[in-house]
Amino acid sequence: MPNRLAHETSPYLLQHADNPVDWWPWSDQAFEEARRSGKPVLLSVGYSSCHWCHVMAHESFEDEATAAYLNEHFVNVKVDREERPDVDAVYMEAVQAATGQGGWPMTVFLTPDAEPFYFGTYFPPAPRHGMPSFRQVLEGVQQAWTGRRDEVTEVAGKIVRDLAGREISYGDSLAPGEEELAGALLGLTREYDPVRGGFGGAPKFPPSMVVEFLLRHHARTGSEGTLQMAADTCERMARGGIYDQLGGGFSRYSVDREWTVPHFEKMLYDNALLCRVYAHLWRSTGSDLARRVALETADFMVGELRTAEGGFASALDADSDDGTGKHVEGAYYVWTPQQLREVLGEDAGLAARYFGVTEEGTFEEGASVLQLPQQDGVFDAEKVAGVRARLLAARAGRPAPGRDDKVVAAWNGLAIAALAETGAYFDRPDLVEAAVCAADLLVRLHLDEHAQLARTSKDGQAGANAGVLEDYADVAEGFLALASVTGEGVWLEFAGFLLDHVLTRFVDEESGALFDTAVDAERLIRRPQDPTDNAAPSGWSAAANALLSYAAQTGSEPHRSAAERALGVVKALGPRVPRFIGWGLAAAEARLDGPREIAVVGPSLDDPATRALHRTALLGTAPGAVVAVGAPDSDELPLLAGRPLVGGEPAAYVCRNFTCDAPTTDPERLREALSG
Repeated sequence: MPNRLAHETSPYLLQHADNPVDWWPWSDQAFEEARRSGKPVLLSVGYSSCHWCHVMAHESFEDEATAAYLNEHFVNVKVDREERPDVDAVYMEAVQAATGQGGWPMTVFLTPDAEPFYFGTYFPPAPRHGMPSFRQVLEGVQQAWTGRRDEVTEVAGKIVRDLAGREISYGDSLAPGEEELAGALLGLTREYDPVRGGFGGAPKFPPSMVVEFLLRHHARTGSEGTLQMAADTCERMARGGIYDQLGGGFSRYSVDREWTVPHFEKMLYDNALLCRVYAHLWRSTGSDLARRVALETADFMVGELRTAEGGFASALDADSDDGTGKHVEGAYYVWTPQQLREVLGEDAGLAARYFGVTEEGTFEEGASVLQLPQQDGVFDAEKVAGVRARLLAARAGRPAPGRDDKVVAAWNGLAIAALAETGAYFDRPDLVEAAVCAADLLVRLHLDEHAQLARTSKDGQAGANAGVLEDYADVAEGFLALASVTGEGVWLEFAGFLLDHVLTRFVDEESGALFDTAVDAERLIRRPQDPTDNAAPSGWSAAANALLSYAAQTGSEPHRSAAERALGVVKALGPRVPRFIGWGLAAAEARLDGPREIAVVGPSLDDPATRALHRTALLGTAPGAVVAVGAPDSDELPLLAGRPLVGGEPAAYVCRNFTCDAPTTDPERLREALSG
């Protein structure tokens, strides 16, 4: 019989709806049951495309004996971390503080008052590599709860007090200047891998937010070293197995330092961020590789992740059926030489050389992850295109990975920004239209009459969970990008509504610090607050970026002041942990002197002269700059309201800190002004 999760909308929770475990969703009712029964709570947190979540579910949560023990001794609560990032953040902080590491599935034992007292991640069904079995953990926790409950509750109370003492302020600090940015760059240089690109060792994650900072720094200072780090990292990733050489799009991370073997799940946020990074790299360098990867990644998002309602799904699973009924990680993506021969015949040798497929393989059981070990140009481009098309068609006949159709507001905001800019740069109106459709969905389904955001939707129905800071900030960022690209002021207006919520519900008025949840959100054991980036930009840094962009377009001093205060945390953390605050560093770059806004004034983008100036502005600005467009009497350009057009012609103004230069009517003159 299905358990309580059968009534949920989360794909992850629904995956567990037929478990013999008597799961509860996160709810007051679950903790009321724990208090009534006197049982501790098992909190299990994961997400639908998580490989090890699937493994633990199969080994333990589908096992009748394990489920019977859980049902007898615990109140069992299942949480989708993507729906409830606040719950995930609070208990992950406790797990990391106690164990020095984290990850999913996250396994935490709580008192009926939701206070944690024992932590872990994945537990195997039998003792392995020094890890206890899950059953051993359960029995140990049960014995402690029944035999030493006073001690357990004392430990839990101490943990909660320790967490409460971790509140971050930094809001009264000054925003970082040249000294702090130089310190951050020095730290990044020390951790940079000059042979393979990227930062640190294995596992190696795509450093999209750090690369965005490097590109902005290069645009402001002309530093060739930062551009080289960004370009080399992007090339290594694009040629590695972390990038899908047939279908486009990036996997979550590489298990090795060489970007060869990925963890095969594909996340919307990774692909949105990387699509934008490669588009910005192309704008800085004109790289054909960057152009190709940006467009292929955009096409992957539209082709593989777009939902019937026009939004973008959260992820594709790492696992899929290997053809025998067994779910195996990477089965959809890897190839053996024999499989190449079956599809390509005499062209198999060419494909093996081009994609680095060997008899030994780079993955499991002699299979290889496709890469581009050779330089482009060594092979006949037309023939390679034909081989790629044939392999892609053959792969489409394999059982495909599952898709999490949940639409997350924040990640759709990132996708909107990426698709809008990529479509504008490369004259792909279909990508801009996809961004507009996703934005329409967010307005239609996720925004209520008070402009408050729902975190998720699925199948055209908004979820019950409130949006968190990253939702408001990233959606505002997407709307601001749309306003720049389309010239439609409604997106600027919607961004303003969202950022007003940031200022009134997420910012501490005294310190200027930001919290991940609103002041009126559900009360947890701690109000989550984290300025450091994880897989996606932190809500704190995302808010600083969006507030700066909005201020540049509107001249709003309160928004700029809030961004300046928020960036105080970057001054404190940037030189110390630059890899983990890249989006904040990117915002800090954007606030320093230089063109922040190019205001294009003309009848409309249907006018050829206005459109020519607009395109020149989009392509000539640095990442992080803002392009505004509107009519001379438009409320969307308050800095320029009432200023006459030169000779009645469309004109462009380059603005710095709300002060605008004389107007330019010739696109070439505008290009020169921007490059200077």
